[in-house]
Amino acid sequence: MADGNGLSLFTYPNGSKLWRYRYKYLGKEKMLSLGGYPQISLADARAKLLELKKQVKEQIDPATERANEKRLAKFNADNCFEAVAKEWHETNLNKWSAEHARKLWRRLELHIFPLLGKRAVAEISTLELLDALRKVEKDDKTETSHRALQTCKLIFQYAVLTQKLKYNPANDLNGVLKAHKATNYPTIGHNQLPEFFEKLETIRTGELTKLAIKALILIMVRQGELRRMKWSDIDFFTKEWRVRPETTKMRTLHHVPLSAQAIKTFREIQKITGDGEYVFASQQKRRFPFMSENTINKVIHEMGYKGELVGHGFRSMASTILNENGGFRADVIERQLAHMPRDKVRAAYNRAEYLPERRQMMDWWGDYIEKIKS
Repeated sequence: MADGNGLSLFTYPNGSKLWRYRYKYLGKEKMLSLGGYPQISLADARAKLLELKKQVKEQIDPATERANEKRLAKFNADNCFEAVAKEWHETNLNKWSAEHARKLWRRLELHIFPLLGKRAVAEISTLELLDALRKVEKDDKTETSHRALQTCKLIFQYAVLTQKLKYNPANDLNGVLKAHKATNYPTIGHNQLPEFFEKLETIRTGELTKLAIKALILIMVRQGELRRMKWSDIDFFTKEWRVRPETTKMRTLHHVPLSAQAIKTFREIQKITGDGEYVFASQQKRRFPFMSENTINKVIHEMGYKGELVGHGFRSMASTILNENGGFRADVIERQLAHMPRDKVRAAYNRAEYLPERRQMMDWWGDYIEKIKS
């Protein structure tokens, strides 16, 4: 059924009807579908016809243009921000610890993907990215917004290198976000430790969690390092724990001398988890092989120290006490806390030079904590 100007409605034996446009391009006759009737009304078909005739007049083949649009749509769908982020994330997995990779991806899921995840990476403007980061800032999460920006910058740079994008829109956001004011982890003073240990003994929680807190205090490491600790990492003969590089912040091997009190604590833990791989094994082994990152802080909060103390705060507490009372060199204390010098040669030298002093210091610290507890 011809409508004129090359527009016709084709009716098929099964009853379906399809609009078609017959035209000539470079002397060759062609036909293009405009959609079905009645989904596409006569008025809609005529409006589309005018657009297509304009393209032909401008020496543009409507069929080729439609094919290009389909390819572009597929390319954008395959290269949306979330898809590119996933590709970048998987490419770099071998560089990160499992925990770092999980946290990084979770930050994107919470703060970036809801707004930009399905957008074609090549279409995201600097202002769009800034708007997404500003929403994070509104919740006073300035550290999160800066970390999210840094991650987005790396993802966009990956898109540039893989020719999915010509320019990195995150590069123009340097200095635009609110400055993040770093705060120290809350901690308590040495005069509050006796009461803390009394509360720890009476709090209703698992024995493994209590021992984890005691170990955290005695060996002054980061919680993530403690939670990933394996029995194979401990040498009871030399009284030393070799912290695996993949679990440390600086990705380097860290030696932790163990005091008599620390050895005693791990012997108690051995009665609970000694037949497994991880020292602080999780009760939900199928989901998490080792203790959750929130377990220690949750117990500390339940003890009445919410806002006053977190597990990481024991490190700054130990540093303060050792600097003020132990008579130990600041470099020795910093090395024990795994605050690494940027110079790799100096770092290796310090590891060898300070180990005897660190053994002496950790023994002093174990005795100090034992006196506090008693």
